[in-house]
Amino acid sequence: MNIKSLIIALALAMTSFIAMAVTPVETLNDLKQRIAPDKRTAVWDVNASQQGGKWVLTGTVGTQAQKKAIQAAMIKNGYSGYTDKITVLEDGIPAARKWALIKLSIATLRTEPKHSAEMATQGIMGSPVKVLQKCDDWYRVQMADDYIAYVPESSLAFKTEAQMKAWRKAKRYIVTAYDSRLVTEPHGDMTVSDLVMGNILEFKSESGRWIKVATPDGRTGWVDGADVAELSQWSQQGFSAAQIEKTARRMMGSGYLWGGTTTKVTDCSGLTKVCYLSNGIILQRDASQQALTGTIMKKGTDWHKYETGDLLFFGNEKTGRVTHVGLYLRDGKYIHCSGQVKINSLDPTASDYPYLYSPLSASRIKGMVGTRGITALKNHPWYF
Repeated sequence: MNIKSLIIALALAMTSFIAMAVTPVETLNDLKQRIAPDKRTAVWDVNASQQGGKWVLTGTVGTQAQKKAIQAAMIKNGYSGYTDKITVLEDGIPAARKWALIKLSIATLRTEPKHSAEMATQGIMGSPVKVLQKCDDWYRVQMADDYIAYVPESSLAFKTEAQMKAWRKAKRYIVTAYDSRLVTEPHGDMTVSDLVMGNILEFKSESGRWIKVATPDGRTGWVDGADVAELSQWSQQGFSAAQIEKTARRMMGSGYLWGGTTTKVTDCSGLTKVCYLSNGIILQRDASQQALTGTIMKKGTDWHKYETGDLLFFGNEKTGRVTHVGLYLRDGKYIHCSGQVKINSLDPTASDYPYLYSPLSASRIKGMVGTRGITALKNHPWYF
């Protein structure tokens, strides 16, 4: 072999070595950190091992998109000949049940597929969910804020892809009142369903100020036009700190419920989600997730610089772990749900200065709608 051939062979060997330097285990770990770092928003349990000198990938992911990302990364790093034994949850769902709409005014979602499990969050009527897995009479679903939890089959109205497309194009109304009722006839008192702020119903007809609408499972009734707004028009509203504050103050005195995310009852991050949804903005589910979004202001920011609508995050000062969130009002005051929805102060000299002390950080949502974790409902492909 001459010198030139030797140099070429060495170069090819080095190229191969560099490509193979990233092992499948490292490839999977890197992918997980990039596309599925939070188990609350992604199903990812994939392992790599060698069997008979060949790499074998086993485990479970939630979606085909995740599996395709794994395939691309493995090929890129020189492992095109691996054995794929990865299960994709959504592949096990029939086409007629790939999607669903919450059919109750409020549905409970839990951390496990059983009623005795911890409540993770709530869904409201007309909220679209992607179905990932069937577990007896429960379904594992992903919500529009990416949160994954289990919901009883009895809370869902299943839809095909075609039916979802038709729903997105249909004329719909969203409940804008704090709460309302769907009744059997205009001015009637026979209830079809209770309604809460954020419920979405499909338009059927109207009579005077009364609007006939249908629930996701086909029940029809009438709602007072003063309690709803046409969804496509309502969703065009701009950022309004006044609207967000109005909703928060409307909930003053209501109780705390772990996992609550509706006007009936909330936990701390549920309160901020409800307030922002009234302004057409979808926030992440938990306080620790919300703290990673928006324009982040670390501890030490003078509270005089906060603006109405900023999110304030509290927690362990030593570890930085976020455990609570509140909504800043003005003059050092903020509203939050701790035991009940109430107002406290950031001013240590104020009589309503609580045990929570100063926030670990704050996030400004204003001007950041459309960035990671902050979605305008009008731009969410599941709604429109």
